[in-house]
Amino acid sequence: MPISISQLEAAARRSSSYTLLDSVNEALAANKQTAFLCHSHKDEKLAEGLQVLLAENGWSLYIDWQDHEMPPQPNKITAFKIKNKIEQLDWFLFLATPNSSASRWCPWEIGIADTKKSHERIVIIPTTDNSGNWYGNEYLQLYNQIDFAQAGKLAKFPAGQTTGGTFVQNLR
Repeated sequence: MPISISQLEAAARRSSSYTLLDSVNEALAANKQTAFLCHSHKDEKLAEGLQVLLAENGWSLYIDWQDHEMPPQPNKITAFKIKNKIEQLDWFLFLATPNSSASRWCPWEIGIADTKKSHERIVIIPTTDNSGNWYGNEYLQLYNQIDFAQAGKLAKFPAGQTTGGTFVQNLR
């Protein structure tokens, strides 16, 4: 069952009860999974909601605009830092929304991930709106995805499947 935009917005409202931006070293020391989030900056609340959902499953999600070491305006240093984070963190997650489909950065970021990460470590988070419309470009269907399993927990599923998933909290 895909994650709805309204579920991400609801999770974002719970964000004050979590320490959301652990440093990568803190996350690794605590044996948490780390992930880079590819998303549109227009989807700030949705990104925060996903961060909460993943924190509830023991993951630390890196969001570039929360990183105080990023330049205030995107430039080549931004691109260099993003490329390094994609390589450094355990997973690459792509939040598929209407905004990320139109982004200039998101296709570049998934292209970097596709050359630097194993296929198993690249995961799409498809979203749906209240009408059930699915978001994401055709090429995103090549990758595994994270959805809600029937048990109501987040799970990673093989590309194009809704069964045979692994709960996110169990991924290593």
